[in-house]
Amino acid sequence: MYLADYHTHSLCSPDARNSMTEMALAAAAAGMDEICFTDHVEPLEWNCTVPKTQDHDWSDQARSFAEAKAAAGGRIGLRLGMELGDAPWNFAWAERQLARAPELDFIIGSIHSLPPPADCNLSFFAPGDETQAREGLRDYLKQVEQMVRWGKFQVVGHLTLPLRYLNERRGFHLTFDGFEEEMERILRLVVEQGLGIEVNTNHGHTPLPDEKWLRMYRSLGGEIITLGSDAHQVSGVGCAIREGQALLRACGFRRFCTFTARKPVWHEL
Repeated sequence: MYLADYHTHSLCSPDARNSMTEMALAAAAAGMDEICFTDHVEPLEWNCTVPKTQDHDWSDQARSFAEAKAAAGGRIGLRLGMELGDAPWNFAWAERQLARAPELDFIIGSIHSLPPPADCNLSFFAPGDETQAREGLRDYLKQVEQMVRWGKFQVVGHLTLPLRYLNERRGFHLTFDGFEEEMERILRLVVEQGLGIEVNTNHGHTPLPDEKWLRMYRSLGGEIITLGSDAHQVSGVGCAIREGQALLRACGFRRFCTFTARKPVWHEL
């Protein structure tokens, strides 16, 4: 079984504590065949909706990646990517970062922030009741659809991300049931655009997205799919990747992807 972690951060947040080298060595120790670092690049300041005024500086990632490759010594395949978040807030900025980036293997497109009236990062979204929460889900899906129509990335990351915050942190018990039309429209667009989706193993909690939406994606002809632990710490590297592969098999997938030079490399499940 080929094991790959394709959504792992190291330098993405102020509370990051582990270097790429530490995470690469942890991935090798966990039996991963490959790991891709996808630190955040987005047009908003960290955890808010304040626009950035500067371009992304790649020097830290480039230096850390070179150090990790030297330390790993070929024990594990290392890839460099990015999680290009919240592109609809400023497509021009996002496209400029794509043009300025070093050669990348993989790009995740993702949404982390809600437009007005919520106007906040999802981690701070605190609706007063389920009606407000579902309004937030609707606004989130509108942002995702805009991003997919733009389409300058390889896979949609953690498609059902708001549930991480609403259920695990705010005490709701929500699903995306009731948004079947919106979800199908997005997944059809993903397939038509030649893009894919990620199974985010969500630190061992409910996968993002879960079985219902994975089956819908497969039924629509979706095939391009990656697995990522979304690890920000050594302790999370490779978390539930094996379980994610079992879930894919149960949903009718027979293979999954890693990426090299932004082209899919297929692996049997």
